[in-house]
Amino acid sequence: MVLKKKKEIQVDAFFLDHQQLEKLQRFSKAGEQNLASLLLHCAQLSNGIQQIQCIKQIVPLVKKMDQNSACDPMVKACLDVLGETYFSLGAKNPLKKVLASSLNCLPEEFMTLAVQSFVCCLREELKTTDVYLYRKVLDNLASCMEDFSLGRASIKNLFEEVLQFLQKSLLDIQEENRQNHGNRIVQTQLMHDLLIAIKVSMMLVQKLQENIQGSLWKRHDSFIWQSMCSLLKSSTTFLMDATLLQTVQTTSGLAVILFTKAMYEPVEELPSLISDLLLGSMKHTGVPPWFASNCGTLCTEELPDSVLLFLCHGALAMLEWKNGSMGENGEKLLLDTASVLLSLSSELKESSMATSLSRILAIWTNSALAALISGSPNLKIKLNGNSDLIGKLLEYIYTHWEHPLDAVRHQTKLIFKNLLQIHRTTITGSNEKSDPFFARLIKRLLSLEWHVKGKYASLGCLVECVGTENILQLDRTIPVQILDVMYDQSLAPYASDLLETMFTNHKAHFALSFQESTWIDQWHDVWVSPLLVILCEGNHDQTTYIIDYYLPKLLKCSPDSLSYMIRILKASADAHLGSSGTRGALGALMACLRTARAHGHLELSNIMNNGLVSTECIKQGLVHQHNQVCIDALGLLCETHRSTEIVSMEEMQLIQFFMMYNLNSQSPSVRQQIGSLLRKLFCRIQESSQVLYKLEQNKTKQELLENSTKRHPLGILQQYKDFMSSVCDRLFEVLFPGSSHPTRFSALTILGSVAEIFSVPKGQAQVFQLDKEIDSTRVQTLIQCFASTFEEVKVLAFGLLMKLRDVAFNLQDSENLDLLFQAAMDLSTSTKPYDCVTASYLLNFLVHHKGLQHICLGKWIEHNPQMDENTSESTVEKNTLAVIKLLLVNVEEEIFQAKKSLLQAAASFPMYGRVHCITGALQQLPFNNLTLVAEWKEMVTRLILMSYQLSAVVSPVVQSSSPEGLIPMDSDSESAGRLQMILHEIQPQDTNDYFMQAKILKEHCKVESEKLADHRPMEDICTEMRGKEKQTCDVTAQMVLVCCWRSMKEVSLLLGTLCKLLPSQATCEPSDGLITVEQVKNIGDYFKHHLLQSRHRGAFELAYAGFVQLTEMLSRCNSESLRKMPEQWLSCVLEEIKSCDPSSTLCATRRSAGIPFYIQALLASEPKKSKTDLLKMTMKELISLAAPLNESSVIPQVHALNILRALFRDTRLGENIMPYVADGIQAAILGFMSPVWAVRNSSTLLFSALITRIFGVKRGKDENSKKNRMTGREFFSRFPSLYPFLLKQLEVVTHTLNSEAEELKIHPSLFLLLLILGRLYPSPMDGTYSALSMAPFAPFIIRCGHSPVYRSREMSGRALVPFVMVNEVPHTVLSLLEGLPDSTSPCIRQNNIHGTLLQVFHLLQSYLESKQLVSSDFQQGLGDIITCVGTKLWLAKRPNPCLVTRAAYLDVLVMLSTHLRKSQKQGMQLFGFWEEMNGVISDSELVSGIPCSSAIPGLIQYLQSITKLVISVLSVTAGPDIQSSSSPVAKKIAKPSLSIVQLLHCEFHEVRLLVLEAILLWLKQINSKQIAEEGGVSYLLIDLEGTLLTMALKEKNLQCFCKVLEILYSMDLRNVLPKTERSIKMNPNELLTWSLNIVDISNSTEVQSIALKFASKLVIHLLRNHQQISEEVLKKWVQLVVYFCGDEQQTEMLLAAAEVLKSITTFILINEKLILGLSDTLAMWKCVVLLLQNEDLVVRDAAAEVIQVAQSEKKTSKGTEFALRIVNAPMALDLAFGILCELLQRWGEIRAGVPILLEWLLGDSDLKRDSETSAPEEDDYLFDKGEVNFWAEKLTHVRQLSKHLLQLISMTHLTLPDHGELNRLSRIALDQAQLVGHLLRALPPTPEFSKTAEFTRLAIQNERLSVCLKILNLLKSDDTCKNENLEK
Repeated sequence: MVLKKKKEIQVDAFFLDHQQLEKLQRFSKAGEQNLASLLLHCAQLSNGIQQIQCIKQIVPLVKKMDQNSACDPMVKACLDVLGETYFSLGAKNPLKKVLASSLNCLPEEFMTLAVQSFVCCLREELKTTDVYLYRKVLDNLASCMEDFSLGRASIKNLFEEVLQFLQKSLLDIQEENRQNHGNRIVQTQLMHDLLIAIKVSMMLVQKLQENIQGSLWKRHDSFIWQSMCSLLKSSTTFLMDATLLQTVQTTSGLAVILFTKAMYEPVEELPSLISDLLLGSMKHTGVPPWFASNCGTLCTEELPDSVLLFLCHGALAMLEWKNGSMGENGEKLLLDTASVLLSLSSELKESSMATSLSRILAIWTNSALAALISGSPNLKIKLNGNSDLIGKLLEYIYTHWEHPLDAVRHQTKLIFKNLLQIHRTTITGSNEKSDPFFARLIKRLLSLEWHVKGKYASLGCLVECVGTENILQLDRTIPVQILDVMYDQSLAPYASDLLETMFTNHKAHFALSFQESTWIDQWHDVWVSPLLVILCEGNHDQTTYIIDYYLPKLLKCSPDSLSYMIRILKASADAHLGSSGTRGALGALMACLRTARAHGHLELSNIMNNGLVSTECIKQGLVHQHNQVCIDALGLLCETHRSTEIVSMEEMQLIQFFMMYNLNSQSPSVRQQIGSLLRKLFCRIQESSQVLYKLEQNKTKQELLENSTKRHPLGILQQYKDFMSSVCDRLFEVLFPGSSHPTRFSALTILGSVAEIFSVPKGQAQVFQLDKEIDSTRVQTLIQCFASTFEEVKVLAFGLLMKLRDVAFNLQDSENLDLLFQAAMDLSTSTKPYDCVTASYLLNFLVHHKGLQHICLGKWIEHNPQMDENTSESTVEKNTLAVIKLLLVNVEEEIFQAKKSLLQAAASFPMYGRVHCITGALQQLPFNNLTLVAEWKEMVTRLILMSYQLSAVVSPVVQSSSPEGLIPMDSDSESAGRLQMILHEIQPQDTNDYFMQAKILKEHCKVESEKLADHRPMEDICTEMRGKEKQTCDVTAQMVLVCCWRSMKEVSLLLGTLCKLLPSQATCEPSDGLITVEQVKNIGDYFKHHLLQSRHRGAFELAYAGFVQLTEMLSRCNSESLRKMPEQWLSCVLEEIKSCDPSSTLCATRRSAGIPFYIQALLASEPKKSKTDLLKMTMKELISLAAPLNESSVIPQVHALNILRALFRDTRLGENIMPYVADGIQAAILGFMSPVWAVRNSSTLLFSALITRIFGVKRGKDENSKKNRMTGREFFSRFPSLYPFLLKQLEVVTHTLNSEAEELKIHPSLFLLLLILGRLYPSPMDGTYSALSMAPFAPFIIRCGHSPVYRSREMSGRALVPFVMVNEVPHTVLSLLEGLPDSTSPCIRQNNIHGTLLQVFHLLQSYLESKQLVSSDFQQGLGDIITCVGTKLWLAKRPNPCLVTRAAYLDVLVMLSTHLRKSQKQGMQLFGFWEEMNGVISDSELVSGIPCSSAIPGLIQYLQSITKLVISVLSVTAGPDIQSSSSPVAKKIAKPSLSIVQLLHCEFHEVRLLVLEAILLWLKQINSKQIAEEGGVSYLLIDLEGTLLTMALKEKNLQCFCKVLEILYSMDLRNVLPKTERSIKMNPNELLTWSLNIVDISNSTEVQSIALKFASKLVIHLLRNHQQISEEVLKKWVQLVVYFCGDEQQTEMLLAAAEVLKSITTFILINEKLILGLSDTLAMWKCVVLLLQNEDLVVRDAAAEVIQVAQSEKKTSKGTEFALRIVNAPMALDLAFGILCELLQRWGEIRAGVPILLEWLLGDSDLKRDSETSAPEEDDYLFDKGEVNFWAEKLTHVRQLSKHLLQLISMTHLTLPDHGELNRLSRIALDQAQLVGHLLRALPPTPEFSKTAEFTRLAIQNERLSVCLKILNLLKSDDTCKNENLEK
């Protein structure tokens, strides 16, 4: 369901002047209707649409007139008027088209007259001489030539005059454009005029043949020929003029070819002329003189690339390619054009050019297709798929299909599609499906990785050629593979398009091949079944994108498949409900139903009535633990295909149920979806209600309706009203004190939608009005939302109040408004930064109140009586002016005080709050229609002045060298007195001379302090200030800094707002502008000063925000001087950077501070469509500065690198910056070699920005993922200059590595080179044509592996992979292995060996992961590698002294053995391999013992690698194949030289840890039945329990101890407990005590968690088997579980507690018998309730599983039909209280249990203590927003618990009149209620703003107490009272 707005058509009416009206009046007759009176009537209408109706009557009227009336002067007069009217109408006015089509039907006899009138008018038009009026004439000429016979006839009559005019207009516009150079707005307008002029000339020439008979005009002295020459000359000039817009140049290219074609003779020679032009092989002898004189520049010069491109476009678009009319020359031209275009593709890298080129290539493929149809056999050979040309085009496609520009990617797809068609045309007659070209393409495409976006579109095109079935025969798993890719949103649209092409094609193929409908099951198996599996099991992202992109397409193709889906999903929905991570069958069902209903494939009422889906099922969906299932269930109710479908009662009830539990979602996307779905529902209610009102009015139709639906329209409308009212009640109800941010956000968003959708249009009945639901408490609630610490909540509340402002103000009394105003003024000067935001919203709300001046402002400023008399100004404007005036007066006073003492200001009245409020007030003013202009002018001047003054006070702090630590933190008065001195000392020291000379700081400081000795600091500057309330307050450094940088921020934003909102005088009348050009210039200078001087990031980032607003205004401004400013500022700052002047104040540290921001702002303001001259100039300067020639230019180089980094990171510069990337990379790599640290640092930063720019933002954590990479070919074709550069650098680097001398040479840029090369990957598409082959890099990279730096060797290992094609890997690996030395070699270099082994490792890894696993070549290659590895085994054994290389060799062996184990290939060769592995192991130090000194480098690495090998070999040899084999070799292998137990006794904890991890993995596999229990790995785990128990007692290493406990927890206690006596001399009870002690004494949360889980498992085991546990131990266990659930615990401990609670649910929490006793069981339940309210979603989900277990038990034991099981936390909390009350009844413990629950309700807060502690802390933390509530809501919990308690009491008629415990609770509650009342009264007025946290806390406690007292009264009273109370 899409919400669309209806578009209104606008038609401007025409008016006649006085003379024309008189003319018509003369001829019109009063009584009868003639032509004149019709026109007169028409002219008097003011509505354009009525005029259209009137004009349409002209021709019928004329046709009625007799033939003689053609001579009637009245007709002539009317036709004159019509002609004048036609030419006066605008080109886009519909009236013009209507008039033309009417006049086309004029009877023959009137035509001559009409032509005369039109010729006359046209002649007048052509006399126009003003260049700026040419556009109107040109538009008229264009419309005359378009389907308008009269217009054409007129042009034919005035052909020469028109030609002359066009010729003149082209020259005049060109001249005017030259004179207006620099004035962008005028120039842009002129360029568009020029474009139209060229287009009109082309139209005229194309229609030339019909305008002029014969070829007389081709005489060179004829006027027409002269004019044509002139047009040709102009077009050539425009084509060559690079300053013009690209569209003008392109059109000129078309015009040149078109004019030449019209003038050239003989026509057959034309193609060869154009061929010569394009190839630059013009011979002057053969060229006609007129061509040489007019297009000389095209013949003589070397043509620029862009001109060539436009000429190619001209040739393709303007010549006739069909029917072979141009013969052989034409075919040659076609092929020449292609080769020129392909050669241009490597030159033209600029984005607009690259786009044009791809578009023109697509046009070329269309022309080629047209030419082929009647082409010669030779052409067919040249254009066959196997030809050179097509090969190069395919190269182009493979290089560009991943291009960052959408347009290029789209055109690439078109080119590919056309190429396939071209090939099909060349092989007509032979079988397409078996064609080798197609077969080769498919094979290549399928071997590509799925993350290549180009693969999808290309495969899609191929499917259309060869059919889906042929592709599926190659690989049946393709549909599943594509679905697996859809977890990535960037690939999902491509994948779904390909799938759609495939399944549609497949279905059509089946329908053709098989007559019966049996094929549908086969089709379902391929396309629907995999989808359902993924929907049930897939991860969140994948399922979401499949539902969004794939499912709708599938249902559209085959709507009948829906019933198949429902049938399958419904069968498993009950058993497979999903979880918080997967949707399950239920979630999949909801998704399918939602999509089907939204696309109109099903009616909800039908499936609910058929029993296909029950209400309970949807209910379970609505509160499912998986967010997306809830959203889908809600979508099923809200989204419909028809927007007027009536909402049923069930739907409304389900929506109400949904809103009880889902408003508090922490996920922003879920909240957004809930808001948008409910909005659709409200629109449906609104639209269907309008239909119902109409039905109600038409009683006749109503009877029909009554028969069809049994509901009466008025009844439905009443239901709607009640439903909307209850929705609003619920939404206002959740805005209670302490409600969480998500709840407030959701409620306010939905209320905003309601207010917007149900606003009342005039004269329409409205089913519901929000105004009627509002009362004063609700207004108060909304105003209180301003106090929220989240700005988005303030925004929503403000928006809602604005929609309801009339009601809101009527419900507020003046006293209340006064208090609010007072609060806003106080908040505007608070020291807490977020308070001023609240103040701003309050003031913006109050300025809309009419009586604001009388009520509030009267006290503050003297009233101005004249303002009242003049009532024409709007309330808002008057109020805003007054409020700004008041704020301004205050802030001016405060600045005056701050000049005396900045510390005093920071502590008592930081000024930024006032300025923030002023900016806020200005932003909501309607500046285009202000009435008090003079007052505003004065105000603006004062505001600008105030900004400068404030800035002057605070700027010394933010411009200091170290703004972050200005004043000492200690509060003795002496240190504070030194503030002035410190300010002197930290004058910026990071200017240019910072690098030039070393500062001797001691001397410097001495001089400074002597200077200061004269100015003794003022006495009153003292850190312990007496504030307004005469209390002392400490001023911290943070306070001063915040006061200063926030003041700077607000000043910047205010000045930016003034520039942006106020029209500068140059653009309109001088008197209207509120700000002068001079002021704007000053503001610009101010920004420049601060951006280039500030050192505090906050200050310059926000000065930047203001400055951007200014620069954007300058580029649009009409004033010449202002428009030139950015250019002047840029050149000044670049000059200053270049000059490197020591006195310069530019900041050379802090990444050049504000300088990059300054330049960014200036460049980003350049208009997007312009030629970006500033960017080009700046980049050229910066690139030259960044690659320095000498040492003196260090500082300019640092600045240049920093600025380049900022520009490459700026997204607004988009593709325009790409041409400079290659230079940037070169600068960064060269800068990395600089001896100066600052240069190296900046180069690194620039390099990182460039890597992101080239390869995209990294989304995942995996450094080496396939995303963010590109093929080598694509990389080098986009940045060709990097190819030689990187190759050269690599050569230099490897040269230094290979020198035989032993000294260590490390080349700095090696690392960067390997980083780039490691991001490339090979593609099977890399063809033979490419000059940019990847092969030359490989030998250099292999040599980089010899680097002495470990990390570089690692990098070279990774970087080599992309440069070796998959089929080359075995060969390369063998040659690398053969290059390793033998044990007898004389000179063994371990670095070289290590580098080579790493390269072998990475190559093998990529090889084993590749898709080629099945081929026989692969097996052969692998066999060779295994054999070769065996020959160098000495490197893994003792003879190799270096442990690092031994470990590297072992890593290769581990990888091979793991692969062989998984692929389970057997055979003698492999037995040999395992035997060799055993040899390596028995030779290792693990067997023979390790020498004592463990400080050998690489020892640990070696031990870990050998352990991995042992584990790998053990799991193979334990397998059934080897154990049961009879061969002697197998028997030998089956007895390993090391056992698991021996490894566990190893002294190195790293070894033990690896073994324990392996054991844990095996155990998990056995437990989840992944491996058969018998034999295999389980054989290795026999009798380990004893060893593990012993380890548990002795293990000292924390990680190992943790793993041991985890293994014991995973084992079956029936196997573990019998061994405890024997191995550790403990009985089970002692083991339990021991594990509980571990929880107590350990300080590792990991150990505590696993120990508690183990202890809990023991407790359950012992209790179940009726073994005694002492009371004390049980108590301790319960206490520990409770302690684990504490609020402040870490997530790990909370999750452990949730797991424990889940494991005890069945046996302890919901058992029929109380196993633990009431108080302990309830304590455990309280833990569940606490965990369900935890802030962390993971914890809440884990706790909700307790409820899931309880509900499932209930379902099985009671056999109830339906129970909500997999529920979200809010629902789980409600269910938990319900279950608890049921259990109390079942246990018969109501009397004892209810008081305990009441105690929970009361809460345990001691209010006195709370209120005392909260007071002094308030000023401690400047930014502390108090308790920020993200989820838990105390009152939700209170309301749910009290609801269930009241139900329990009323059901069981419980009374406890003389209960001691109750009396105690009553006393506590009454005391607290009294105290709360007292504290609430003691709060200041408007406490919700001044003391928000305290007010909220008291309000919550207040509600808690009143609920508690209500229940207590119920319980105490006897029956009679009780019933009365219940009724109340």
